Amino acid sequence: MTVLSAIVITLALVFYTIGVWSERFAGRLKVWHLVFFWLGIVFDTWGTGMMFERVGGMMFDVHGLTGLLAIVLMFIHALWATVVVMRKDERWINRFHRFSVTVWVIWLIPYFSPMFLAIG
Repeated sequence: MTVLSAIVITLALVFYTIGVWSERFAGRLKVWHLVFFWLGIVFDTWGTGMMFERVGGMMFDVHGLTGLLAIVLMFIHALWATVVVMRKDERWINRFHRFSVTVWVIWLIPYFSPMFLAIG
């Protein structure tokens, strides 16, 4: 279970990173970026659920709290990106990457914290 959850969480990192950085380099939010944002959140939620099963639920430590914050922000990010694309708001389509990179950086905290805090 630990190996599988680590693989799933790492796939979340890959998908979310592709979405965020391809949007950043394009300088414009596109529909296919949404696919990667949503894949990132689905895999992150799936992997987090597996980890909850392993440890018996939410842990109220740096990893657990930043992980919860990251999932909430990823969901808001993906939802907002969906709304921006559906509304075809050119101003936000061209500026959205600023929010994306911020959420991605916050997401890295719970991803890497087990390595630095020796959680396992």
